[in-house]
Amino acid sequence: MRSADIRSAFLDFFQDRDHRVVPSSPLIPSDPTLLLANAGMNQFKPYFLGETAPEHSRAVSVQKCARTSDIENVGRTTRHATFFEMLGNFSFGDYFKAEAISWAWELFTRHYNLDPERLWVTVYLDDDEAARIWRSVGVPAARIQRLGMEDNYWSMGVPGPCGPSSELHYDRGPSFGREGGPAADGERYQELWNLVFMQNLRGEGTGKGGYPILGELPAKNIDTGLGLDRLAAILQDVDTVCETDLLLPTFRLLQEMAGREYPGRDGSDESTSFRIVAEHSRSVAFLIADGVLPARDGRGYVLRRLMRRAVRHARKLGIDEPVLPELTASVVGNLGTTWPELTRQAGLIRRVVSAEEEGFDRTLRQGSQLLDAAIARASGTISGRTAFELHDTYGFPIDLTVDAARSAGLTVDETEFAELLEDQRRRAQRAGRGRKGDAVARADAYRRITAEHGFTDFVGHSVTNAETDVLALLDSDGPLPSAVEGDEVELILTRTPFYAESGGQVGDTGVVRTSSATLQVLDTRLGLDGLHVHTVRVLDGEVRPGTAAEAVVDADRRAATARSHSATHVLHAMLRRHLGDHAAQRGSRVEPGRLRFDFAHFSSFETGPVQTLVNDYLLDDPDVRVWEASRAEAEAAGAYALFGEKYGESVRIVDIGDASRELCGGTHVGHGSQAGPVHIVGESSIGTGLRRIEALTGSDALRHYDHQQALLTELAGLLNTRPDQAPEKLRQRLETLAETQHHLETLRRAELDAHAERLASQAEPVPGGWLLASSVPSLTSGDLRTVATGVLTRRGPRGIVILGTTTEGKAALVAATNTGIQARDVLTTAAREVGGGAGGKGPTANAGGRRPDRLPQALTTAATEARAILATLP
Repeated sequence: MRSADIRSAFLDFFQDRDHRVVPSSPLIPSDPTLLLANAGMNQFKPYFLGETAPEHSRAVSVQKCARTSDIENVGRTTRHATFFEMLGNFSFGDYFKAEAISWAWELFTRHYNLDPERLWVTVYLDDDEAARIWRSVGVPAARIQRLGMEDNYWSMGVPGPCGPSSELHYDRGPSFGREGGPAADGERYQELWNLVFMQNLRGEGTGKGGYPILGELPAKNIDTGLGLDRLAAILQDVDTVCETDLLLPTFRLLQEMAGREYPGRDGSDESTSFRIVAEHSRSVAFLIADGVLPARDGRGYVLRRLMRRAVRHARKLGIDEPVLPELTASVVGNLGTTWPELTRQAGLIRRVVSAEEEGFDRTLRQGSQLLDAAIARASGTISGRTAFELHDTYGFPIDLTVDAARSAGLTVDETEFAELLEDQRRRAQRAGRGRKGDAVARADAYRRITAEHGFTDFVGHSVTNAETDVLALLDSDGPLPSAVEGDEVELILTRTPFYAESGGQVGDTGVVRTSSATLQVLDTRLGLDGLHVHTVRVLDGEVRPGTAAEAVVDADRRAATARSHSATHVLHAMLRRHLGDHAAQRGSRVEPGRLRFDFAHFSSFETGPVQTLVNDYLLDDPDVRVWEASRAEAEAAGAYALFGEKYGESVRIVDIGDASRELCGGTHVGHGSQAGPVHIVGESSIGTGLRRIEALTGSDALRHYDHQQALLTELAGLLNTRPDQAPEKLRQRLETLAETQHHLETLRRAELDAHAERLASQAEPVPGGWLLASSVPSLTSGDLRTVATGVLTRRGPRGIVILGTTTEGKAALVAATNTGIQARDVLTTAAREVGGGAGGKGPTANAGGRRPDRLPQALTTAATEARAILATLP
């Protein structure tokens, strides 16, 4: 059965059982606690936590997932992958264990036609209910194994829903491992489908098994995950996930590039390298297509690590030419129909992997040079710290360090390396836990408010002021009974006209007035989806929850922000028109009168044509139309959805004329002409394949024009010409100035040559060579060095020149020699005479101090040192 048929069979099966098909979310999740989407349930997390009510109580999806926790197992086992498609069915307070288990068994045995005699089941230790249901559908007790918390109990890692799980495994036969069921061998008894029964609530705690179970959830949920790669390997009767139709074209291309066939599942390093390169190529293509670009940290580092690992193993296979451009293109060709974003971003994928592979080749060369130096210094063992520095600072892989050391008859202290790596990981984990803990604590407070009072009624798309009630006041410790003058707290209202920061648009500011207090709104953000949190300062009086209030947005600031937001949409459309569809948005910041726009592109370009396209389009005064539709209807209408943004089933679409159609919850102008003019003030690189434009809008752009005009008028006045002639006049003046400076430099060089000629004639012969020690007034220390070198050139070898001067109230000395000694040794004692020190390395040195009156003594001291040194020369 082909992978496309496996997907459709899964979706059709659950659609027939009243499940809503939900599209995959991007690999860049909207959840700030996640680096990448790593499970099918990620996008449904708000439903499980009770933050948002689902529109349908049953869902089914095929979710793109990226997971690198098992990256060292990729290629070494038959089943692990860093990218995979997770098939899942979900119940939000609807059906539970009986339906989930019976449907899983039915789908496997009747639709995918898996042999029931080869299916094994694991359940949680004390989950008698799940074991009983499995037996009732036909699984014998002998093929049901009970495992502990680490294997068959699930939680999100934070306080919240949790529960036992049950897994379906397939026995692949004795050639894959030993007998004994899933508890004995995970390679032979391959896990295919995990059914999670969210029935409990967990409390605070650390580590697996280290948290208390507080009780049962009032509404129980189902979350399942079935790995498409693993199921396809079994249904297509191949050994590894790389040999299914999901990866086979790429796998075959890799073998052509290597000039030999894959040796099969023989456990060799070569077979491992084949599988790593093919599997990572798919991950790389999907990550870039979903907006991830290489970086030194975060998800960008994950991408970079995958690319470097793939390139390194390609080189081990003897492939010296670029490998990722062709392999990722194969992924696009194979899977682009199912996942259209691959096709849309094909150009970007090729450019990113080409640049990154070329850069990594340089890293390998540089790392090899550093490693060679480390090998030359080592006696027996290369320290773990050296290996860690090569790995962490230069990106040089540890296994290459080990291989090179072994070839040189050395070892690497891998224990020390592992300790340093683990220490780094723990520091990062502790920092992450701290940030995550703060976010979780606040989210818990917001969840309690929404559970009791519901979400904020946002009315700000149509009005900028509203009658409302104070719902809650909070600080870092939790809810407050009141706030008084001078307090800065968080305020939650029952309804609000204040836009909460999202989609790149900043939050509104303004005032909230009650009968007893005035509050300045400093910022507005989303505590949870649907819950507006206002950061306020109490200007006067006292405010308490339950008080009636009037909320008033700063209307001028809102209007300026709306102009910037509409301009951003048009800028996005015109960039793609001018540069190509790959120039897609990767981030934005929309503020009053200005915007920042990040997009995918590889090189700098002239922004003038883009600015003209934007302003010409806005001057045509296109209508701005806002409408709502289902997500599917919006996609069918060609609405542009931004990577990383979270959208529900019902979405808001903003059309600006016929050029821009985007999913957007922000505020906008009514007509295009109200957004202009737009003036681009900067374009720059902010990372590999990522550019940034900064621009001014509306009155801010006009003020900028006025300021530039004033500067031009002032410049024209200084040049005594008209503004339109000022650039040419300035160009002429600069050319004249450059000629004058060149003439002056020629005269200065001639003057210094004359100094050198005169001083060379004053040098005296001394035992061992010749010496010149002289004071030269009115020269800089740089000029002194030039003159000293000129004297050496004129007098020949075995000489020392010492020159001194006073400049800006300080003493300066220079020593130069062609004897092979360190010139600094001549000035060390003399420098103390003028209250300073000497510096320099090799044949020239300098000294200085704050006692210019002692310069003659310093010259005498230096001359004495020079005579002594010359007398000792052979």
